[in-house]
Amino acid sequence: MMSDTILRAMTTDGWVKAVAINSRNIVERARTIHDTTPTATAALGRTLSACAMLGNMQKIENGSVTLQIKGGGPLGTILAVSDAEGNVRGYVQNPHITLLEKYAGKLDVGAAVGTDGMLTVIRDLQMKEPYVGSVELVSGEIGDDVTTYLVQSEQCPSACGLGVLVDVDHSVKAAGGFILQLLPGAPDTIIDKLEAGIAAAGSVTAMLDAGLSLQELLTKVTGGMELEFFEPTEVEYRCYCTHERVEAALISLGKEELTEIAESNEDVKMECQFCDKEYKFTPDEIRAILKTL
Repeated sequence: MMSDTILRAMTTDGWVKAVAINSRNIVERARTIHDTTPTATAALGRTLSACAMLGNMQKIENGSVTLQIKGGGPLGTILAVSDAEGNVRGYVQNPHITLLEKYAGKLDVGAAVGTDGMLTVIRDLQMKEPYVGSVELVSGEIGDDVTTYLVQSEQCPSACGLGVLVDVDHSVKAAGGFILQLLPGAPDTIIDKLEAGIAAAGSVTAMLDAGLSLQELLTKVTGGMELEFFEPTEVEYRCYCTHERVEAALISLGKEELTEIAESNEDVKMECQFCDKEYKFTPDEIRAILKTL
């Protein structure tokens, strides 16, 4: 199976930065871990794809990007975290929601996410404090909302397209997306060309399902503008959980709750919220943690 990749490009005239991702394996891995129903798969998959691209574009060594969507819809909170390459992990609060469709075969992600809430991006730029930016959700479809975030919060004229195609057996058939960003001073003719290109290209899922490469996809959405492509980056669903990190989560419960757990004299099993790894703590280990508090 082909690896998931992120491809970055720049128009040869220097006015447009472009990035695209093929994220089928990432989204399928997330679906398997969280046992998501199709609408939840689509929403989480779009969020993971966008977050991976934002992480890759940041180019801060050891930096990370967190993308959080709270829309007030039945899915609850959707969260994704990307490293500096674009490896990403995430979860959705209510992965088992019933199928929501706009019409037969078209998942209604906007209704599942909701529009009464915020999209928040937390950028860890390896400085004292992370940069946090939030915007109100416009559609809950995620691509439009990421576009709004980039335009409003980061003052960068942008366009983001995202898509997840769920197969009849509920597995992920195709997933990916693109982000285009205009550099300061770009003439109106460039904007017109991009708008026409995006409109003519159609949906991300249709392009990926038709077998378009990321080069072809970016050429299409930029309206055939001449592009210089950079070395693609292989990315995957990657969790950084460790026994120590889960222990820190246990400590955060506080002395009182940990004492109760220790007194129950039973093993404690904690599952990572991002992946399917389970961590076990014995009563003795809990008591040892208590002694450090």
